[in-house]
Amino acid sequence: MASHPHAADTPAPAAATAAGWFGRGVLNVFSLPALVLFSAQVGFAALAREAGFTVGETMAIALFVYALPAQVVFIGFLAAGQSLPAIALAVALSSVRFLPMVLAWAPVVRPERGGRIGMLFASWFVAVTSWVFAMSHLPNYPRAARLPFFVGFGMGLAVVSTAVVGISHVLLERLPPLVSGGLVMLTPIYFICALWGASRGDADRLALMLGLFAGPAAAALVPGVDLLAAGLVAGTAAYIIGRVLKARRAAGEAAQ
Repeated sequence: MASHPHAADTPAPAAATAAGWFGRGVLNVFSLPALVLFSAQVGFAALAREAGFTVGETMAIALFVYALPAQVVFIGFLAAGQSLPAIALAVALSSVRFLPMVLAWAPVVRPERGGRIGMLFASWFVAVTSWVFAMSHLPNYPRAARLPFFVGFGMGLAVVSTAVVGISHVLLERLPPLVSGGLVMLTPIYFICALWGASRGDADRLALMLGLFAGPAAAALVPGVDLLAAGLVAGTAAYIIGRVLKARRAAGEAAQ
C-alpha cells in the first residue's frame, strides 16, 4: 500500500477520548461506501433465501463469516451439499486476499505503544469496505484515534449488515420473484465497483477486467475450481503485463 506523505498536512479532527473516536467510527457506518455494502447485503439475502436458508441462518452467516465474498462462497458450497472440510477450505481460500490487506492496514492503525490485543480484535473487521475506508481516512487522524475509530466502524458495519440481511430476507418474501432474482445481482455489482475503486495501479484494474472474462471460461472448463483458476490465471497475466508496461514506461522516460 502506498504511503501517505501528505497525511500530516491534513487538519485532523478535534481531539477526543478513545470512546469518542469509537463513536465517530460507528457514525461513519452511514457513509456512502457502507451504504453501498448494505445494498449488496440485500442481494446476499436474496441469494441465501433462494438457496433455502432461513432468516436466522442467513443472519448468522452474515455476522460470523462477515466478509461478503466468503458469505457467498459459504452459501454456494453448503447449498451444493459439499462437506464441511471442503467448505472451510473454500472460505479460507476466498479470504487469502485479506493477508496483504492486513499487512498494509496494520502500520496505519497500530498505536504507538501496545495495542496488540486490540489489533488482533480489530483485524477481524478487515474487509473490502472497511479496508478502503480506513486506508483513505485514517492517515488523516491522530495515531491514538485510529484503532478505536476503526473498531467502531468495523463493529458498526457488522451489526448493521446483519440487521439489513435479516430485514431483507423477511421483506423479500413479499416481492415478486423477478424482483427478488434481480436483487441477487447487487452483490456482483458491489464487488466490481469496490475492487475497481480500491485499485492502485494499471495491473489491479487489468486483473479485474481479465477476471471478468476468465470467470465464465473457468466455470465451463473447470467448474469445481473455477474461482481459484480464474483468479490465478487473470492475476498472473495482469501481473506480467503490468511489469512489462512499467518497464517500457521506465525505458521511455530514461530515453527522454
